[in-house]
Amino acid sequence: MNSSLGRRGFLKTSGFSLGGIALASLLENEGLATQPTSLAGLPHHPPRAKHVIYLHMIGAPSHLDLFDAKPELVKRHNEPCPPELTKGRDFAFIGKTSTLAGSPWKFSKHGDAGHSMSELWPHLSSVADDLAFVHSLHTDEINHAPAQMFLHSGFGRGGRPSFGSWVSYGLGSENEDLPGYVVLLSGPAGGAGTSMWSSGFLPSVYQGIQFRSKGDPVLFLSNPDGRSRGERRDELNALAELNQQQFLATGDPEIETRISQYEMAFRMQASVPELMNLDGESAQTIQRYGATPGKESFANNCLLARRLVERGVRLVELYDSDWDHHGNIQERLPKKCEQTDQPIAALLTDLKERGMLQDTLVIWGSEFGRTPLNQGGTKGKGINGRDHHKDAFTCWLAGGGIKGGASVGKTDDFGMDVIEDPVHVHDLNATVMHLLGVDHERLTFRYQGREFRLTDVHGHVVRELIV
Repeated sequence: MNSSLGRRGFLKTSGFSLGGIALASLLENEGLATQPTSLAGLPHHPPRAKHVIYLHMIGAPSHLDLFDAKPELVKRHNEPCPPELTKGRDFAFIGKTSTLAGSPWKFSKHGDAGHSMSELWPHLSSVADDLAFVHSLHTDEINHAPAQMFLHSGFGRGGRPSFGSWVSYGLGSENEDLPGYVVLLSGPAGGAGTSMWSSGFLPSVYQGIQFRSKGDPVLFLSNPDGRSRGERRDELNALAELNQQQFLATGDPEIETRISQYEMAFRMQASVPELMNLDGESAQTIQRYGATPGKESFANNCLLARRLVERGVRLVELYDSDWDHHGNIQERLPKKCEQTDQPIAALLTDLKERGMLQDTLVIWGSEFGRTPLNQGGTKGKGINGRDHHKDAFTCWLAGGGIKGGASVGKTDDFGMDVIEDPVHVHDLNATVMHLLGVDHERLTFRYQGREFRLTDVHGHVVRELIV
């Protein structure tokens, strides 16, 4: 090749450009382009999990009222907070002179592992031996949006790829008719919003795709009125040729993404309506989840998550809102647990009965925890609310190579600080990547002159969680 021929000239004249290959595939196969496959060399090691269902509780539920029993805190309820607990520490809203707030709910031990769980989890506690708890999770951010972005991208501001986008980028998709990364919402996203499933500086083909329970499952999926599927196919073929010309002129890789996404949308017109229709599920299954076909609910989303991973979707993230309980916690927290307890237990049981839990990793968690201090006035022996707390909180994992019954980490008598086996958010992400067969230090993307990764320059695999 002539050494004076630049990159743009090469792309214009070469019959072997990526755009040319993509277009040839579209035209030869009536537009049935495939989604990106895994990167060369991935997975780095045999995976324990092939799919992930991530249950993110938006707003940060109180670990002290759900999974981390503190008898001493209950004993000293309404006493002034010892000054040493708050020394050198900042809170989002409350001052440092608040009173201690013990949980008003009873805890008991469940399963052979003896996991301590609140009475607010009557269904989830029945599958306690499938769960592995991390009681020593901690993060760097104290407010919702930054903490949500930090959990999902390893960085407290926007612009970085989300966890799901990194997984999709590294491992690709198992189903060419569905996205590799799907998002389901019950309630408003709030906080960081769509940044939690953004592809950041990765090609946009790796962003999370939101599915909806009402109307079009995906926005603009249906053909416009008066347009047939055949006409849509002709339009996409013409559009692909125009995009190809633009790619040859500019070499912009996002044009390739655009071609691919148009084709994905065309295929999804056939695959998604069947997927979202729960009528094919048995009455027993519907009842087990507490789902209502055609309704927007966390229960429906749990059942849809099983259907998605069953069809090869790599990662499904469920976002459930309204867990930010600064006040009226004694009414609001039980309602949230009632909405989610049965569906989560049903999801785990359903996956297990179908032989899917062994390679499907289920994660429950949030951006941070809540303080052992009362926010607002007390109600007799009860509490009003709890403020944000980044230094100690709880998550749990199940399936996909996780050691059911395991428990990692410990907090002090008040649940304020980690005193044993701390697990940073970067460590959690490194562990999840490891279970998917990915070395978190080796999955990188070059951007603005440096190599980026999900865990930044941190993260260690928590071996105690893995079978």
